[in-house]
This record gives sequence, C-alpha cells and structure tokens, in this order.
Amino acid sequence: MIIRPEAPADIPAIRAVTRAAFLDHPHSEQTEHLIIERLRERGKLALSLVAELHGEIVGHIAFSPVELSDGSPDWLGLGPLSVTPSRQGQGIGAALIRKGLEMLKTRNAAGCVVMGEPDLYQKFGFRNDAKISYADCAPQYFLAQALSLADGSGMVTYDEAFYVNPDG
Repeated sequence: MIIRPEAPADIPAIRAVTRAAFLDHPHSEQTEHLIIERLRERGKLALSLVAELHGEIVGHIAFSPVELSDGSPDWLGLGPLSVTPSRQGQGIGAALIRKGLEMLKTRNAAGCVVMGEPDLYQKFGFRNDAKISYADCAPQYFLAQALSLADGSGMVTYDEAFYVNPDG
C-alpha cells in the first residue's frame, strides 16, 4: 500500500470512497464528500492523503485548519477519514492517521483535534482535553493532541466548509 498526497486525478475516487465509507454510518448526514470538496475549493485542505492499493484509491484522510478561541495558531482538524467498506478493518485508516500526524509534525503544526470514537483515536495519542472543546460534540467524542510544545485552549471552530447541507 502506498500513502501519498492527493493528485487532481484522485478527486473522483476520493469522492466515491468517502461516499461509500459513510453511506451507512449512523452519525452521518452524507455530506462528508461535500466537506472535502468545499475545503479544497476554499484552499483549506491543508493535507489530503490517499491510500492506494494495486493502483486503486482505497482510503483518504483530510486535515484542515481550525481556530481556537484563545488564538493559538497552527491547529488542525482531522477528518473526514474514509476507507472503502470492503477494506475496512485492514489497517488502512490507521496507516493514514499515522502518516498524516507524522507529516503535520514535520510541518510544525501545534496540534490536531478530532471528533470520533475515543477507543480508535486514543491509539494515536489523542486525548480528551478539558481545555479544548467543540460546542457541537459531546466532550467524550472530541479529542485533541499537541504536536509541539505550543499550548492551545478554548472553543474550536471548524471552517465553514463543514457546515454544508445535504443538497450541496
């Protein structure tokens, strides 16, 4: 498996993988593919990686800037993370997360936040942090990870691309 930055030719496959991955997800409004596209259009897709297996895109991860209410710079949000349903449970998502966090560290990112299953994301160093919160998420499902010595705190705001309606 190869993990690499997205290329323009990958965009249709990213859309297809993302739609398929979230199709039956109980907490999805089926807008994840629109979020990625709007982040890309707005120049806010800070890091977009694909997992390629035998020439086929089987996974994707996106990172985009977030704002912390204390003004701390260089924080990013992880997500959406997508893996083709037939390939889930094979370590593709984990590999994308690891590679993405590694690349963020080399880019001197201060930290990263994620909304999701604590049991999954804690394996990668994410923790609940009472200093960092998000209004639209139960605290136990909102996790953060410092990637540098820089500290951050406050309420997180995602880019407006995250607030899309299902009709696009």
